[in-house]
Amino acid sequence: MVDIHPNQRVAVLADAQNLYHTSQSLYSRNIDYSSLLEKAVQGRQLVRAIAYVIRAESPDEDRFFDALVDIGFETKIKDIKTFGDGSKKADWDLGIALDAVTLANHVDTVVLCSGDGDFARLCSHLRHEGVRIEVLSFGNSTADELVEAADSFIDMTEREETFLL
Repeated sequence: MVDIHPNQRVAVLADAQNLYHTSQSLYSRNIDYSSLLEKAVQGRQLVRAIAYVIRAESPDEDRFFDALVDIGFETKIKDIKTFGDGSKKADWDLGIALDAVTLANHVDTVVLCSGDGDFARLCSHLRHEGVRIEVLSFGNSTADELVEAADSFIDMTEREETFLL
């Protein structure tokens, strides 16, 4: 696969729920999305940066969403669903996959910021289509099949001071 070069067109897709829960469970800290975006782009041409977030009616979430926009992310917001039994669910897996496939004809590289193994097949498909796939997530909570399906993997665990607030 092609190495990184300044003329590459890059899309950054950040699974905010996955990153949030991992950073909270491992470190009780938040993600530095500004550093995450800078490291994901690495001086290349940013075509699109999308943060997929869940509206859970928690305090300060609107400030967080606004901060993401200020940093350079487009936010896609989904409301959390509460079921009759009280259980809650919200994820962006299908939305992220559809956006990645749609963007594939417009970028050279997709940087997927998630450790979710469900994206391994997506990565394999995009690589088959000639798109470079980079995964940026916490190694100790990233599915092995996702790392194997990517062209490169950046382990956020090795750079806590860069990626965590």
